[in-house]
Amino acid sequence: MITKFRSTAIAAVIGLALSFAGTAAKATNLITNGSFEQLSSASGVGGGQIGYNGHNLLTGWTNGTYDSNSSHIGYNFVYTSGNADGPGANGNDGNVQLWGPANGSNNGLPDSSPDGGNFIAADGAYQTAPISQTITGLTVNAQYAVSFYYAGAQQYGFDGPTTEAWKVTLGNQTLSTATLNDPNHGFTGWQYTTLTFTATSTTEVLSFLAAGTPSGEPPFSLLDGVSMNKVVPAPEPASIAMLLTGLAAIGVIARRRQMARVAVDAR
Repeated sequence: MITKFRSTAIAAVIGLALSFAGTAAKATNLITNGSFEQLSSASGVGGGQIGYNGHNLLTGWTNGTYDSNSSHIGYNFVYTSGNADGPGANGNDGNVQLWGPANGSNNGLPDSSPDGGNFIAADGAYQTAPISQTITGLTVNAQYAVSFYYAGAQQYGFDGPTTEAWKVTLGNQTLSTATLNDPNHGFTGWQYTTLTFTATSTTEVLSFLAAGTPSGEPPFSLLDGVSMNKVVPAPEPASIAMLLTGLAAIGVIARRRQMARVAVDAR
């Protein structure tokens, strides 16, 4: 009887513990094509300006415009793995490459980001416009963590140090990454960051806008591995205390029953 009681009690405690530990695991990534691997149209070897002449239209993402002319799309590119520093990608101002080992700069630019495969490169000082995605199924006043890899690079053929960052907007809230300082013909290395937003509507637009300096030395902000998850609060101290109290009570009851059994056997 005691053994059965203990088994039942232990199973109950394990269930409570798993309910706490498993809460975070239930979070679902709300982003479509956050690794930029899904191209609805792929023209050119190395990638292309997003939406330029229908080239490399990213599934789930929209390339914004930098003025009222709907054909003036942002200078935002998707590069396929290993091609950013040659052959590059075509856009409305011709071919665009980033400085890297393949075109003469030993700056450590890898073939892809830590997320692997394709990545975004956006000029933060020329024809700047956001890439965006509409997110649905949000809970008003709930917090959401937007996580991603980002880096800084410079367009091939230009000289001088640059700075790179991203401005990220969800609904009417805008947060910025740390600014990266990139030396002449350099590459900053990939960083990983998380920005936390509070939803004000069940449907909101998430956008990424490159920000860089100076305008004459094209600073390119790189992006990959975008995810968005609802922030799940950790168990409150009161809940943890209740669990510990339950464990202690189970221990006391089991001890008393064992002592009673010993007393009966001793008669």
